[in-house]
Order: sequence, then C-alpha cells, then structure tokens
Amino acid sequence: MKILLVNPETPDTFWSLKNALRFISKKAILPPLGLLTVAAILPGEWEKRLVDMAVSKLHDRHIIWADYVFLTGMFIQRESARQIIERCKKLGKAVVAGGPLFTAVPEMFDDVDHLVLNEAEITLPLFLKDLESGTARHIYESRNKPAMKDSPAPLWELSMMNKYAVMCIQYSRGCPFHCDFCDVTTLFGRRIRTKTKEQMSEELERLYRIGWRGDVFIVDDNFIGNKVKLKKEILPAIIRWMRENKYPFTFNTQVSINLADDDELMGLMAEAGFDCVFIGIETPNEESLAECNKHQNTGRDMVECVRKIQRFGMQVQAGFILGFDSDQPPIFDSLIGFIQQSGIATAMVGLLNAPRGSKLYDRLTKERRLLEDSSGNNTDFSINFIPKMGYEQLVGGYRKVVGTIYSHEYFYERSLTFLKNFRPLHRARKGVRPGDIMAFVRSVWHMGVKCKGRIHYWRLISWALGRPWTFPLAVRLSIYGYHFRKVFDSWHR
Repeated sequence: MKILLVNPETPDTFWSLKNALRFISKKAILPPLGLLTVAAILPGEWEKRLVDMAVSKLHDRHIIWADYVFLTGMFIQRESARQIIERCKKLGKAVVAGGPLFTAVPEMFDDVDHLVLNEAEITLPLFLKDLESGTARHIYESRNKPAMKDSPAPLWELSMMNKYAVMCIQYSRGCPFHCDFCDVTTLFGRRIRTKTKEQMSEELERLYRIGWRGDVFIVDDNFIGNKVKLKKEILPAIIRWMRENKYPFTFNTQVSINLADDDELMGLMAEAGFDCVFIGIETPNEESLAECNKHQNTGRDMVECVRKIQRFGMQVQAGFILGFDSDQPPIFDSLIGFIQQSGIATAMVGLLNAPRGSKLYDRLTKERRLLEDSSGNNTDFSINFIPKMGYEQLVGGYRKVVGTIYSHEYFYERSLTFLKNFRPLHRARKGVRPGDIMAFVRSVWHMGVKCKGRIHYWRLISWALGRPWTFPLAVRLSIYGYHFRKVFDSWHR
C-alpha cells in the first residue's frame, strides 16, 4: 500500500514567522507532528511519503503515486484542505482525513471518503481493520481517550528536517483548566494523560540519532498539568539523558502561569534545558479573566510571576486576547503597559474568537451573537461573534495595541527589559551556533542598515555584546520583531 500524507498550506500570520525564517534559511517552524505520528501507526510494510505544503509543493504526481491520501489540518488550513480534496477527487484518489479541523466540523467535508476523527491511536486501527476486510466506513469516531503509552514515536525521518527551525515531540494530552474560549478539553479532556520516562528518553534518542541538534518544542497544551510526575520521573530522566549526550537540545513548551508558584519545578525545567515557555496570560483585566473562567490567572501579581520565570532562565512568550464582554476602552493602554512592564518580547495579541466545542461558542449561540465561522486566525481582525464593545472600536484599539508594542522603540525597549532580568542556569550552553552567525549577519543588513529604527537595534546589540550569553537571543528577538512589523505593515496595504 502506498500512502501520501499531506499537511495543507497555512496562511501567513504572526506565528508563521515566515519573515524571520529567511534569516536562518528555513521554510517552516515545525513539521506536522500529527501526520508523523499517524505514519508510525500505519503498518510498517506500507510505503509512506510526506508532503508538508509549508516546505514543498504538492504536485499531481505525488497524488497519482498514492493508493490513499491521508490529510490533516487545523481550522485555519481549511481552504487549502478543500483544494487538496478537490484535486484528489479529479485524479480519482481516495482521501482519509482526520485531525482538529475534520473532528470539529465533519459536516463540512462529507465528500471525504473516510473521516477518521478524534485521537488516531483509537480510531485509525478501527479503520485499518475494516480497510483490510473491504468494509471501510465513511466515518470513525470515539469518545474514548487512549493512554499515551500507546502512542508511538513519530516518523520524523519522513520529513525534510533541514527545512525546519524546530523539531517537536508530545509528552501529554489534556489540560486541568477549562477556559471558556478554548476547545482543548473538548478534544483531549481534562485528565492529564502522559508518556512514560522511557518513551521520552527514547524519543529524544531517536531525534539525536537521526542528526537533530537544536530546539525541540514539546507541543503539550499544558506541559505542567501533572507536576508530581514531572518532578519525580520525567524531568530527572530528561536531565540524565541531556547530561549524557552533552546537551544537544534546548526545549520550549506551553504552560500555565502557576509554574511561577513552584521553584523546584522551574529549577528542574531549567536544568533539563528549557529556555522558553508560552503562557496564556490573556488580559490584565481581572473581570475579563473571571468571565472566561481563567481563574488560575486571577488574584496574583502577573508581572512578578513573569519576571520570576525569566529569572529561572526561561523566556516567557505569551498570548493576549481583546474582545471580552468585560473589556472597556482603557484595556488597550492597560495591555500595552502590562506587556512593556513584564518584558514579554514576543506577545501574541489577538481578537477573541469562539471555536466550536468551546463553552464560549455554546454561550454565544444561545445569546444569538454568533456570526459565521471566522478564519481561525485571531490576529487578522476576524471575529466570529458580535462584541459588546462594538467592532469598530475594538478593532481600532487592537490596531493601536499591536502597532505600539511592535514599533521599534517599544519592542526593543521591552526586549532589553527582558534580557536584563533573564538568568540562564548554564550560560556556557548558550553558545553560538552556525545559524546564529548567519542570522546576525543578515540582521545587520536588514535592521542595522536598511531599517529606520536601526538606532534601537544597535542599542540592544551593543548591550548584548557585553554579555555574550544573551547575544544570540538578542539577535533572535530582533529578527522576530522584524517579522511582526512586516506582518502588521501588510495589514495597511
């Protein structure tokens, strides 16, 4: 059997980092982990090929070669997914589709031959069994949640690894919190399911053996959902493996803000090689946090929490949302002030959207405020409900926030604020890599020579030169800022 696995195109967004990737000659941030895991579940004797449209084109010859085309996607990729399905139909090839997009809205893809929904470790074997007997159905669903010990290591070797900036692995699924704008618990539940320490060590070993060195993103929606197991088993195992292999990786992941409450956990993460975490901070407005059930963020000094994590040697990237019912016009200046004060250089600010499966979606449906589904990209001015503030005022304030925080002055100022507070555990591990040198040379031309804000660039670079352990990070942040300004400028064309 010949299987073609296809990841659709993703529109350019803040988080595509397309303009930044050019500085290091990469095509995309991450390979499609879901498809690589699906490939590992398929029979070993089957021939498999991957086309990730973020790094290469999908040609008709790829589709013609295959017996089946396996397609995945997020909601933001739905237009590209639709085009791929149409191409397969014209060429007479059957499509097997699964993943978040198809699980959320299967009714939009009734023409797909086989919809294998929910978590593939359970539904894909059911499909394969029926396929073998010639009785494959149109749709496969299951509310059961697989144990992560049953999830195989991804077949990273199918990807063109040199085209990506970061490799990725998964440790757990689920989140103990239930924010009303999030569909994670609908997809994966609130009970944290985890891999074993042996699985984690083996997956790191496989990445190492096939030649990867550098950044590894642990894709969990909340890596610290089970703190006890992390501290007793997983992080000590990663620390041992990293020490034995002379620290070939640096890790980043997603966590909740309560990481700042646990010094032991932060210390272990830093020792294991974590140097960056993404946190959903959402808003400095306590009323809005209560409104969206983000209670883990309430009643605390959020700025100090961020600074504490930074002092443990981890950069804090963060997500912010505008458009809550409790938001009033002062929120725009308040959010700008919070981002600057906390030194969150990479701040993703988006408009609130209600994904299917979320509590917010259900509430807005009952209130008859839900509009046609948006693109799924909450940084493109789309919003799929009627906001209480009023769309024009909300979008005007959103433009002000993003235009301000990614202006040269504001961006470089808070990058410096962050670097002054940043305390990497092992400075020697923050060495300069070949890619860092190439990125710096290109940054000098684009930000240090051509750019109108070059005085701010040189101020940051000059400061970092006196503190070599911060220099590669200062260059990286400068490149990120360049990308974010490019995206924002494109909105005004």
